[in-house]
Amino acid sequence: MSPQHVPASVTELSRIGLLSSLPGEQLARLADRMRREEVLAGTTLVREGEPGDRFFVLLSGLLAVHQKALGPRRLLRPGEYFGEVAAAMDIPRTATVTTLTPCTVASCDREAFEEHILPLFSA
Repeated sequence: MSPQHVPASVTELSRIGLLSSLPGEQLARLADRMRREEVLAGTTLVREGEPGDRFFVLLSGLLAVHQKALGPRRLLRPGEYFGEVAAAMDIPRTATVTTLTPCTVASCDREAFEEHILPLFSA
């Protein structure tokens, strides 16, 4: 991870189905709080059982989701997200997510998730 904070762009976030319903001003505030990262293939982004303090959206690339008890679960493609269960329920990560290709992800901390994103799940 780069020590410099590179925010996600409003344009990138507006392409995420879950976030596309946010009003422009709110999406801009969220974008400022989301950290954008380029990640190499083979990188584990979150590990099952670890604390879940960030919510992620996939901007480009392909991710694999794996659970210890159930094995490979699914693939995530651009526009999809992960980390919402641990962030919303304050529980450890429920799966391991690894990059299959070089990826671009954007993530935010629990505070930004609770303020901007969590309400979308109850809408």
